[in-house]
Amino acid sequence: MNKKGLIVNILPDEVLSKIKNNIDADLIHEEFHEVQDKKYIGTLVFEKYFFRVKNRVALVVIADNFDDNTKVRVISTASSEGIFFNFDWGAGDSFMGEVENILSNNILSEYSN
Repeated sequence: MNKKGLIVNILPDEVLSKIKNNIDADLIHEEFHEVQDKKYIGTLVFEKYFFRVKNRVALVVIADNFDDNTKVRVISTASSEGIFFNFDWGAGDSFMGEVENILSNNILSEYSN
């Protein structure tokens, strides 16, 4: 499992729309909620087949603006074919990299999540 936290300069709905419209993956699930006045949270779940691991890789993107900054959490999970070894051969990082590339003009900083 790989994860990364990003702070961006656009609202959560813009983050999710931008990713959804530009990523090369199957959208499995999406939701978006206004929790309080102008405070939002949204989630996207994607899946993509990677030949290098001979398996599908999942990617979860969560965006919210609860503390006046828009935070984006990107989590990927993958494993290779096999019972005893659990390597993703860089597939998870590659999948997360797609999100970073899509948001590259909007990223202000990274944070630990």
